[in-house]
Amino acid sequence: MRTALVIGTGLIGTSAALALTQRGVTVHLADHDPEQARTAAALGAGTDQAPEGPVDLAIVAAPPAHVARILADAMRRGAARGYVDVASVKGGPRRELEALGLDLTAYIGTHPMSGREKSGPLAATGDLFEGRPWVLTPTRDTDTEVLNLALELVSHCRAVPVVMDADAHDRAVALVSHMPHLVSNMVAARLEHAEEAAVRLCGQGIRDVTRIAASEPRMWIDILSANPGPVADLLSDVAADLDETVRALRALQSSDEVERGEGVAGIEDVLRRGNAGQVRVPGKHGSAPRAYETVVVLIDDQPGQLARIFADADRAGVNIEDVRIEHATGQQAGLVQLSVEPKAVPVLEEALRERGWALRR
Repeated sequence: MRTALVIGTGLIGTSAALALTQRGVTVHLADHDPEQARTAAALGAGTDQAPEGPVDLAIVAAPPAHVARILADAMRRGAARGYVDVASVKGGPRRELEALGLDLTAYIGTHPMSGREKSGPLAATGDLFEGRPWVLTPTRDTDTEVLNLALELVSHCRAVPVVMDADAHDRAVALVSHMPHLVSNMVAARLEHAEEAAVRLCGQGIRDVTRIAASEPRMWIDILSANPGPVADLLSDVAADLDETVRALRALQSSDEVERGEGVAGIEDVLRRGNAGQVRVPGKHGSAPRAYETVVVLIDDQPGQLARIFADADRAGVNIEDVRIEHATGQQAGLVQLSVEPKAVPVLEEALRERGWALRR
């Protein structure tokens, strides 16, 4: 691939354009808002000048409701040798294109499984997709050259290609993305009118659960409107679990010992099923999940503290697998939770203590 046209310069489109530009591809940028395309160009994502002729690959980075219309326009004017979209729903746009009677041999639907709570070109980064799954949904009609162009796009973005059927993809993202997003928003909505004294007690747990609720509502309306059935089915199952959990909690209030025992069994059931589901979440780089242990370090909220901890861990020959920070309420201090291999715990703890760090259990 030597040339590309990115239509839609939001977070995903601009991030893909940045990655391609960094790999030496000449990228042309287009957007219904010319100012947004100019912003992406100013960030180094390419040029907002139209290409003089067909490019190798056209990448449509638009909400699902607009993908088919934009793709159809690009195909009819012969904008590229191959066409992909990066929308988060795949079945609907393809059916719309089929209904328009277009030749879809030059098209393949794709979806990079990566994003941020922020949107727009200013939130874009060239490494947004690195190590992340990028779904490709070819059919028997997909031209081999177009599939290779899509694979080259994924490679330039340093993502991991995953081939799926379009409708299977839509059911999968309903489970791992769309339904959890709504649940996160429902939990966060409980905080809107909560007492300030209660909100001040928020810790890392509530931050984890509500993090994705910070996303742009208009974008999610577009996404959910394109995949409502599978999401509704999953939420119906969640609602059934909620009903059972509420009944179990009410039973725990009972003075009847048998009823309280049923309540305990109900709560234990949902917690154990949650444990069983959580361990199936892939670990680093999509590998099988692994068990790590946590070393907790007390730090002052001062510049350079994290860098010092990482440097000290490196000197001890310990790889930090993951890191989380919990800030102390009302104090300029916090707890850094370092996830490491179990065998590395005593080595890291000894090294950190020798260098003056205070550890917590």
